[in-house]
Amino acid sequence: MVIAVAILIVGLVVLVWSADRLVFGAAAIAKNYGVSPLVIGMTILAMGSSAPEMMVSANAALADKTDTAVGNVLGSNIANIALILGFTALIKPLSIGSTIIRRELPLMLGVTVLAGALLWNSHLGFFEGVGLITLFVIFILMMIKIGKDSGGTDPVLADQQSDIPNDVSNLKATMWILVGLPLLLLSSDQVVDSAVTIAQYFGMSDLVIGLTIIAIGTSLPELAASIAGVMKGEDDLAVGNIIGSNVFNILAVMAIPGLLNPSAISEYAMSRDYYIMLVLSIMLLVFALGKSRSINRIEGAVFLLCYIGYQGYLFVNAAA
Repeated sequence: MVIAVAILIVGLVVLVWSADRLVFGAAAIAKNYGVSPLVIGMTILAMGSSAPEMMVSANAALADKTDTAVGNVLGSNIANIALILGFTALIKPLSIGSTIIRRELPLMLGVTVLAGALLWNSHLGFFEGVGLITLFVIFILMMIKIGKDSGGTDPVLADQQSDIPNDVSNLKATMWILVGLPLLLLSSDQVVDSAVTIAQYFGMSDLVIGLTIIAIGTSLPELAASIAGVMKGEDDLAVGNIIGSNVFNILAVMAIPGLLNPSAISEYAMSRDYYIMLVLSIMLLVFALGKSRSINRIEGAVFLLCYIGYQGYLFVNAAA
């Protein structure tokens, strides 16, 4: 058991690091071959923060652990709002721009409702996976168009483009891809294997292990990005990264188990965890529409307490 926990911790660290290195190399090569910064920012870099979730979900699905893959999506989205935005708002109240209220938040809520429609029958099928991937492609194309129309004034898009590596040779970029990709594959496989071992030892269901340990671990890039954003005074960046990650998780990450291993999923995913994600998403919208157009420290504390209570309930009812 101690070995499994150690492998899980090391695996999560390597998973996040290797995803960052793979994205770094891919973005550098794309830039060297003349791909526009906007396209790089909205594709390679935007998907980079969700790469850990994508790889873990793929490995879980291939290991016939679809519940873990779906739990990873729901758990990551719950952690993004309740844990990460809650914790970030305690550091500094987050003002929310009108663009996020008018565009990103309704989009996230719409995609969240769509997830409920797909999980309603406790089955994730192949054609549902195809539909999600199709919507994901449409979403990317739509965001690229919005980026062009905004003329680079969107703070989230501007930050993504500022992260594109400059003056990196193709040889160095290729080296990072060759290092990052195998480590990403290996670490995601080890994360799933060790998580299954821990789950079996403590009598935890596949769904709960995805909702707890794996979800928190794969949400580390979003936590780092949100804290960095708020420390730089870029509140829209902190909130925008979370909203974008939640949309990516549902459209791209949840599509993976549907495509690779269409199967039935635990009824608790819909009857319990989905509604937690939906309620938190609605709470975020309500807080954003408040008089101050912000998430203040009290609201951040409410989010954080909701997350602590939810995680406590999961551990008490770990077999469900």
